[in-house]
Amino acid sequence: MNSLNRFKSVVAQTSDAPLGLEIESAEGVYLNTVGGKRFIDFISGIAVSSLGHRHPKIVRAIKDQVDRHLHVMVYGEFVQKPQLEFAELLVGQLPERLEQVYFVNSGTEANEGALKLAKKFTGRSRLIAFKNSYHGDTHGSLSVTGRDVYRDPYLPLLPDVHFLTFNSFEGLDSIDQTTAAVILEPIQGEGGIIPADSKWLAEIRSRCSDAGVLLIYDEIQSGFGRTGKLFAFEHYGISPDILCVAKAMAGGMPMGAFVSSKQIFETFMYNPPLNHVTTFGGHPVSSAAALATLSELLTGDYLDRAVVIEQKVKKTLSGEGIIEVRGLGAMLGLQLQSRELTEAVVGDCFEQGILLGWTLHSDTLIRLAPPLIIQDDQLDFVLDTIKKSVKKNI
Repeated sequence: MNSLNRFKSVVAQTSDAPLGLEIESAEGVYLNTVGGKRFIDFISGIAVSSLGHRHPKIVRAIKDQVDRHLHVMVYGEFVQKPQLEFAELLVGQLPERLEQVYFVNSGTEANEGALKLAKKFTGRSRLIAFKNSYHGDTHGSLSVTGRDVYRDPYLPLLPDVHFLTFNSFEGLDSIDQTTAAVILEPIQGEGGIIPADSKWLAEIRSRCSDAGVLLIYDEIQSGFGRTGKLFAFEHYGISPDILCVAKAMAGGMPMGAFVSSKQIFETFMYNPPLNHVTTFGGHPVSSAAALATLSELLTGDYLDRAVVIEQKVKKTLSGEGIIEVRGLGAMLGLQLQSRELTEAVVGDCFEQGILLGWTLHSDTLIRLAPPLIIQDDQLDFVLDTIKKSVKKNI
């Protein structure tokens, strides 16, 4: 039995057609297979490897921490240097009220914790989310994910969740004193790479503030430099009450977090104590990797590079068959005119050693999320290959 069949027989699958690449190694923008083929990872492991695969400073930090200690105690009980130093560095980049970090293991866990925190702090249960949103697959996160095809198999989910239309002012008067939280992505990711309208976002912030509703930003995909700012909300100058992050934060190690004020987080300490806990949250090796990742992001020119990537992609990818390129920085979506064309382009690029992918909610949108370290010649090769494939297949 070959490796792919062995893989399918013992590793639970999420679809009946996995890509099935057997990866031997990864370095920079490249994935190397056992069969000797090399791919440019133009989706960064789905927005994870923003500094490329095995960035040397991140690898060094991981190895140094492994030589010190691994897990020693459940989250929040022991002072662990990499956790502490990363939290200090992170909150130092954020608005003043985002002053404490709660570490978890993934993006969906960050959103779960944020929803619980909002309900505990406000004493309310009503939640507002948006159509075509994606916040994760655990029950709470799925409850505020705005796509019925993913929700329906698992009903009933959380009660009292109400969905509004993203970027529409209609229905915003439902943000009232019965609402615990509004959760949204400043740029809808799986919903089609759709940035929020600035006036709409400002209106939501105003209504939340007036009604004592907590505003939660899900920046799981858009955070840590991908959009040309450290966080996407900085493009708007409109900050949340709770910020959820994951994916790129630890350079390829599993990690997530939600960030809020000390006043809000205090509600987790009482009635009863320990009412939200995690064993592996803020694992010291992941924390060391996150510290190295953020330090590198802040000292390099990666944010500027994301802007250059956006400009180059939008300038190059236009013409017949291409509807638009939308998004910010290196979080972009290429909208093509049909599913057939989209499938052909993704297939052609795969044959040419370029890994692309769809978003969950669109079969005509190609996700473009290259590592921020990608060089001009590598970027030009990818864009030229995409453009030739579009021209060939329209």
